Amino acid sequence: MNNDDDRLLTANELADFLDVPIKTLYAWRYRGEGPIGFRVGRHIRYRWVDVEVWIEDRIAHTCHPRVAQSP
Repeated sequence: MNNDDDRLLTANELADFLDVPIKTLYAWRYRGEGPIGFRVGRHIRYRWVDVEVWIEDRIAHTCHPRVAQSP
């Protein structure tokens, strides 16, 4: 009864998916800028659904409507 939304990602898996160095992922976590993560013992895990929400939020904050330019 497990679906992809319930999947937990390791920090390495998330860094690979986002194509960023793992140090960037840890820096985002420290600054509170990255996807929500939580500890399982000594390990950081990310829920896939939280990663998707974070990505959608990034898209919403970086996409601006195009302004028609005059010739």
